[in-house]
This record gives sequence, structure tokens and C-alpha cells, in this order.
Amino acid sequence: QVQLVESGGGLVQPGGSLRLSCAASGSIFSRYTMGWYRQAPGKQRELVATITSGGATKYADSVKDRFTISRDNAKNTVYLQMNSLKPEDTAVYYCNAAWITRDYWGQGTQVTVSS
Repeated sequence: QVQLVESGGGLVQPGGSLRLSCAASGSIFSRYTMGWYRQAPGKQRELVATITSGGATKYADSVKDRFTISRDNAKNTVYLQMNSLKPEDTAVYYCNAAWITRDYWGQGTQVTVSS
């Protein structure tokens, strides 16, 4: 069993930055592919970025060159550095851990980009 706790969300002006963190409990964190997803009001949850156990990353086209996903296996934590934020980035951001048939979600953290 893995428990995920996100933090770092908040209100930021357009063009600003935020860094989200997701702390995972449980063992074998390093084996999991970790991901960030987001869900805006009235929209489906969508992939933002993922990072494999080997460090390979994947990004949604809408966030490429603005967001960076990283992981620290010693701290059981995955990060999402978000730069040049836009109003359309406003959403609840969820952390995900996936490995074979195991799939876990955090409770989400709100990110609001507004002037």
C-alpha cells in the first residue's frame, strides 16, 4: 500500500512559478512510475507529466518547456516545478504512483493562476 500526500499548491499570478511536492509512504517507491495529473472544473483529468523508475520523463504538450518533473528516491518524493504559469493551468493537481497492477492517487492540491 502507498499513501501519497501532495503539497505546494496555491494562488499565483500569471507568469509566476510554483513547486508541487508529493511525499509517498510505503516501500519500494523507486520502482514506481510517478506522475502528475490535473483536473480543471468541468473537464476530465489529464496527464501533466510522468517519470519512470529509470528517470525517463514525459510531458503533455501544453506544459512542455514550462514544467519539470523530478524525483528523489531517497526522500520518497516527486516534484513538479511549474514556471511561466498561465490561467489555463488552474486545476486540482493529483499525484499518481503506478507499478504493474498497483495504482495509487493522492488527494490533490489546488493550483490557481489568476491576477
